[in-house]
Amino acid sequence: MVDVAVRPVRGPAFRLSRRARRITLLTHIAAAGAWLGIDVVLGVMVGTALVTGDAQQAGVALQSLGLFVVWPLVVVGLLCLASGILLGAGSTYGLVRYWWTAIKLGLNVVLVILVLVLLRPQVGDVSESARASLLEGTDPPAVGDLVFPPLVSGTVVLIAMALSVFKPWGTIRRSRGRRS
Repeated sequence: MVDVAVRPVRGPAFRLSRRARRITLLTHIAAAGAWLGIDVVLGVMVGTALVTGDAQQAGVALQSLGLFVVWPLVVVGLLCLASGILLGAGSTYGLVRYWWTAIKLGLNVVLVILVLVLLRPQVGDVSESARASLLEGTDPPAVGDLVFPPLVSGTVVLIAMALSVFKPWGTIRRSRGRRS
């Protein structure tokens, strides 16, 4: 027979004031909305480069990716992460007390890392090649795998938003081990 000690749920490490919580929540929602918006613009620019018959228009669309995609995504991703950590640490939800908060935390970290590790080099290469093609009057580069980042990131951000609204799965249960 396993005897498991039941420990009362601890409260947050600190408590955000009502005003601080509202400001942090607004920041979190705004950052997530900006993240989704940048994903939509990225998708439109890549889609424009794919379907337009005008080489100059495609080149301009691809060159502009280097100007606004990567660092704004990193900034809003880190802002979303920081505000989410502050909200979790300052509320009864906690960072990893509930499945939905732990999953949101993981998704946010993974997306920011993917932007830095995969998207930044690819956007940099395509943007630079597009700039060179515009100067030389040649065809713009192929968009390659740039179709996937706005689809994946946009979907994941929407999933994180849905998790915030529906708060599924309850608490994460931790085993306490066997007691003799």
